[in-house]
Amino acid sequence: MQKILDHSILLASQSPRRQMLLEGAGIPFRKLPPPNIEERFPDDLPKEEIPVYLAKLKSRAYKLVPGQILITADTIVWLNGKVVNKPENYGDAMEMLKSISGNIHEVITGVCMRSAAREETFFSLSTVYFNVLSEEEIAYYLNNYKPYDKAGAYGIQEWIGYVGVKKIDGSFYNVMGLPIELLYRKLEKFIDNE
Repeated sequence: MQKILDHSILLASQSPRRQMLLEGAGIPFRKLPPPNIEERFPDDLPKEEIPVYLAKLKSRAYKLVPGQILITADTIVWLNGKVVNKPENYGDAMEMLKSISGNIHEVITGVCMRSAAREETFFSLSTVYFNVLSEEEIAYYLNNYKPYDKAGAYGIQEWIGYVGVKKIDGSFYNVMGLPIELLYRKLEKFIDNE
């Protein structure tokens, strides 16, 4: 842990969940404003490479000095062979959650760690099995939690995760937006190789 504490860790993410996970792991960091980039990716990328590509795109928008390590991440929901983004409005969120209800989807988070000298990326994939949710339950969730800033229109740490998620194969924290247990180990090795 000390080697992590000896570095200046920067997080370029506005996600309160990513910030909470880093804090929970005892990793001190300074939050950077989000990069001014268009989050687009080539259509032919395999699903695992999409969030990694986006995390690298975000990372390259910043200049670093020795001693700094920048962490950027991107999370996608993969359902029925395509990316499910953040909902644009209530109706969009309702349709997303109806599609997720009673179905299986994957949550993939790509992470980029970069210093002034080098860069390393990785991803984590979790498979989420959802119970069938009624339209009334989906409406309750949308009205009370307003998950418009979340890929797939839900946060597993909220009410819908308690009642809707049947099981997960993979990291729970990845579904929240950052596979913190994997990031911690990768960050230690990244620092060792500096």
